[in-house]
Amino acid sequence: MSRIARHIGTGLVASALLLGGLARADSPQVVADAAGHAIDGYDTVAYFADGQPQPGSAEFSHEWNGATWLFASAAHRDAFKAEPERYAPQFGGYCAYAVSKGHAVKAHPEVWSIVDDKLYLNLGPGAQTRWEEDLPGNIIRAASNWPAALIDPGRSKTTPVEGGDR
Repeated sequence: MSRIARHIGTGLVASALLLGGLARADSPQVVADAAGHAIDGYDTVAYFADGQPQPGSAEFSHEWNGATWLFASAAHRDAFKAEPERYAPQFGGYCAYAVSKGHAVKAHPEVWSIVDDKLYLNLGPGAQTRWEEDLPGNIIRAASNWPAALIDPGRSKTTPVEGGDR
């Protein structure tokens, strides 16, 4: 899969965040793989520091919010330890577009965007495209659905999301 990278910042998004409130990245629900690694073991600081995702290493790990976070370097680990809410993906690393639709679906760490200094992950290119069609609205909807998308028995962690191809 090709990497999809977007750095987006708009006044509309900032206004939407003020009106809708953003789910805190430190909420207790973080998607982790079978080994307990957040975001499939990718280095969450790399999105900000390097402008691209990169796998982390068990050599540079940190436990936070119920998951093990891996980093490519000690400097990235230390930056995360100092400010985890700044670097952790929104909505626990679940697909931001799916959360905007009320579903908790595991995101792919190479399909991402940074909007107003917040990291959002998505399931695939289709979900990313739909996410970007209405960033302010999708952010507001996702924030209002989070974390209910995880606990509502009518919602599934594996429910397909329209446009969410991988």
